[in-house]
Amino acid sequence: MTSPFASPPQLEPALDAAISAIRADLRDEYLQPHGFPWIVGFSGGKDSTVVAHLVFDLLLSLAPDDRRRPVHIVSNDTLVESPLVMAHIAAVQAEMRSAADAWRLPVTIVTTRPDPDATFWVNLIGRGYPSPNRSFRWCTDRMKIQPTSRYIRAQAAASGEVILLLGVRRDESATRAGSVARYDNGARLNRHNDLVGCMVYRPIVELSTDDVWEFLGSTPPPWGGSHTALIKLYRDAGGGECPVVTQKSDVPSCGTTSSRFGCWTCTVVEKDRSLEGFVEAGFDEFGPLIAFRDWLASIRNDPNRRMARRRNGRITVTADGVFVPGPYTLDTRAEILERLLALQRDVGRPLIAEDEIARIKAIWAEDAAQGAARAADAALA
Repeated sequence: MTSPFASPPQLEPALDAAISAIRADLRDEYLQPHGFPWIVGFSGGKDSTVVAHLVFDLLLSLAPDDRRRPVHIVSNDTLVESPLVMAHIAAVQAEMRSAADAWRLPVTIVTTRPDPDATFWVNLIGRGYPSPNRSFRWCTDRMKIQPTSRYIRAQAAASGEVILLLGVRRDESATRAGSVARYDNGARLNRHNDLVGCMVYRPIVELSTDDVWEFLGSTPPPWGGSHTALIKLYRDAGGGECPVVTQKSDVPSCGTTSSRFGCWTCTVVEKDRSLEGFVEAGFDEFGPLIAFRDWLASIRNDPNRRMARRRNGRITVTADGVFVPGPYTLDTRAEILERLLALQRDVGRPLIAEDEIARIKAIWAEDAAQGAARAADAALA
């Protein structure tokens, strides 16, 4: 474990000054005369890692009596994340927990997950939702926003208010720069658009991408080890992380044409460049995942695989006279499950949980019963 008294890293003077200013700002905010917890959104990617790194450094720099405010480092697992990314997050979380225990820091490490009834497979295979695309991106809200938002709301209800620290930077993209500008009130903290009792703090908003990489490459993490594994993850994937998302205005960050780390099942993008990058880097076991994901995308708009009625029993036609098909047929849902279980056996890693399969089959039984009831009503009409 890195000592909190180790010599500071050698950074370029301009970056050193910027990091020093961020450290001073973090310290000033943490020492404010209230006990509102900090919640650090940690996706495991470069930007959130810098924020978590600086927060750990801050806590280690304080006298034990000054570490009065709890810090929650919160990740999200959609249950269909890229396996390599989740393995990296789990490894870093273990190092963080060990360091927090050793130094007696007020740090809680948390991973949020979707409700059992709202997972990707329960919705796609169970309810027959077509695989997500840009116009029907049902996944992000259920799998990312809701689980993390519930955790934040619970902490806000218990404490009166929370401060959410995000690794958002203007330099990420034109879209991100616009988002930052839209919600920037000129103060250090901005009220969250959707979460009552949540203030948002963006400590590294002015750092460039080069700044982030220089810092990570020059500074070992305070929880021990190095950032080498993270750097290698990016090098192998040629991508970037799908960030912790807590509001719908953040959704364009997930499932864009950039090669971000995210769900291996993501059909919002045309190609999963990060998984392709892993395969090209020698992780051949992910090739079948790409093929399965491509097959899911290929069957989405096949009219023979979709029901005429939506789940509410209605037939939908737009104002322009375009028929909108309903969910996947029960036969297609069964085929998807059969192929997924075969893939799971082939790759030798868990892809769907037993409780998800049980819930899927319960939904199928409910749908079959409703279909039979509608047929009986039609016969009597």
